[in-house]
Amino acid sequence: MSAPIAASPPRFGFFFWPFSAEYTARMARLAEADGWDLLGIADTPGNALDPWVALTAAAGVTRRVPLATCVTNLVTRPPALTAWAAASADRVAGGRVILGVGAGHSGVVNAGGRPAGAAALREGVTFLRDALAGRAAAAAGAIPLPASPGGAARPVPVYLAASGPKALRAAGAVADGAFVNYGLGAAEVAHARAALAAGAAETGRAAEDVDTWFVACLDVREERAAAHERLGNILGFVAAYILGPDPVGRGVPAELVPAIRTLRETYTTHRAQMDPGLVRRLGLFDYLRARLAIAGTPDDCVTQVRRALAAGARQLMFTVSLASDPVRTVELFARAVRPALAPTAP
Repeated sequence: MSAPIAASPPRFGFFFWPFSAEYTARMARLAEADGWDLLGIADTPGNALDPWVALTAAAGVTRRVPLATCVTNLVTRPPALTAWAAASADRVAGGRVILGVGAGHSGVVNAGGRPAGAAALREGVTFLRDALAGRAAAAAGAIPLPASPGGAARPVPVYLAASGPKALRAAGAVADGAFVNYGLGAAEVAHARAALAAGAAETGRAAEDVDTWFVACLDVREERAAAHERLGNILGFVAAYILGPDPVGRGVPAELVPAIRTLRETYTTHRAQMDPGLVRRLGLFDYLRARLAIAGTPDDCVTQVRRALAAGARQLMFTVSLASDPVRTVELFARAVRPALAPTAP
């Protein structure tokens, strides 16, 4: 194992598709016991449980770890009802909920809808923050939110998932935090931070006011081949909506642009129909793995996380939704990867 790095401690979270009540409880207990900094529940109808049901179940078996929707959307779930759900779940969890929203990928597509545009996201996040803070909630005819025993409900933080330039600027301008899904390389991190900062400047905020987490696919196994075996599923899922809309504008090398466009046209959001070999056949596996994932043996992952930290991604939010063994991945990262990343004593 590599020697620990001399740096301030980074923060790590993970999110997953809640396939069953038992699995959700197990993952939540792992997050709590192993000291994860954030636990997220995905919204993916047809693939897993309802996110609010799963998040409430996770709240029931944890006491410390913050809980986030990572992420829900404002297309199939109107903002007023989402605010009500978030405030209710926050009371159940004792003030630990983060409301993560985004344009929508499988959460919208699997329900027959279309992802929201950047303007709708900005408007929706603004409304949610106002409603959850007790400000102008009646502007959209919102249902009164549940108050705590002492009076007003806690202002639940609202984070925006963003990958495109308009969504990144919107996150910087109006959200409490951002889940940035764009890549972990130095160029990708710098691009995302610049867009967030530009958005923050629009509303007179500092970029540091936006609590920023960089999203990556995670798969950790004792053998590299096992970690890579099914990695194509999540790489294809993520790349289709991050890079697919504008591969040239989002920094994809020219020689890979046609393959990304093919991926966008052919990839499915339904787990049962996913093809882990597709990104390999398109010649995209190595590129997508390097840009969007932390994957391999514990030693591999230490090296890759160090690289992301050096690029400026100091808070990493991992999707383990389609890992080869999500439970083992979470356990190995906490017990064999994270300790190697702890700062050395002065």
